[in-house]
Order: sequence, then structure tokens, then C-alpha cells
Amino acid sequence: MDIKVSQRIKDLGLVFPPAPKPAGVYRPILVIDKFLYVSGQSPMNYDGQLMKGRAGDDLSLEEAKQAARQVGLTMLSTIVTHFGDIDRVKRVVKVLGMVNSTPDFTSHPLVMNGFSELMADVFGKEYGIGVRSAVGMILPDGIPVEVEAMFELH
Repeated sequence: MDIKVSQRIKDLGLVFPPAPKPAGVYRPILVIDKFLYVSGQSPMNYDGQLMKGRAGDDLSLEEAKQAARQVGLTMLSTIVTHFGDIDRVKRVVKVLGMVNSTPDFTSHPLVMNGFSELMADVFGKEYGIGVRSAVGMILPDGIPVEVEAMFELH
């Protein structure tokens, strides 16, 4: 029998930051049929403040990867806060990772592994790894990473 996602989260000792309030005119999540769409999430610190930084400038690859992992924790917090039952989430389907980086930084996929590795830990490798894109750009408020995702529901 498979372990529930909520139990995996407990077993991993994960602690979620507060779910951010929308910073514009959009929904944090939207459910259509058997899919849960999550709007772009930023890395929230546990005190509710946004992480800041730019890969290739004031953040190393490892620090940027940790920021991407923090986005994963923020996204899980958003799902629990706005959707409710995390155990209804079956799998990661699609991930778009945007990395705030200098023009010469080229390790965007490695940064996004911070998010993807967390999802694999939480949902298991079969269901936690979906399709993914990782791109570099300038992001709002100086955040290092933004991720939007689509999940399949049970």
C-alpha cells in the first residue's frame, strides 16, 4: 500500500512557510476537471518575507537551488491552504521554473532540481517528476526563482 502524501511530508520533517497572498489579479490555484493548476510561486521565508537574490550575481548555484526548493515548500503550503487535502494530489504533471539570473548564468535546470527533487521526495519518483521547463529571466521584487505547476488529482 502506498504511503499517503501527508504522511511522507511528516516523515520528511517538512515545515511549510506561510502561503503567500496573491500579489495581483489572479487565483493562487484553480481546479479544472482532475487537474490542479498553481499560479507562479515565490520562495517565502518562514517569517513570511520573500527570499531575494539573483543566480550568477549574489547567489551561488547551490543557494539558487535552495531557493527553488523553498518555492516547492511554498507551493505545497499554497495547495494545503487554498485546496485543502494534499492527499488528493496524485502527481506532478508540468512545471515551469523561472530563474532570476545574470545573462551569463546557464545552469537553470540545475537550479530547478531543487524544486524537482523535493517533489520527488514528497510524491515519490514515479509521481513527483513531471515534464519541466527551466528558463532564465528578470523576476519581480528581486526574487531568485518563480515556479508554476500543474498537478493531477485522484
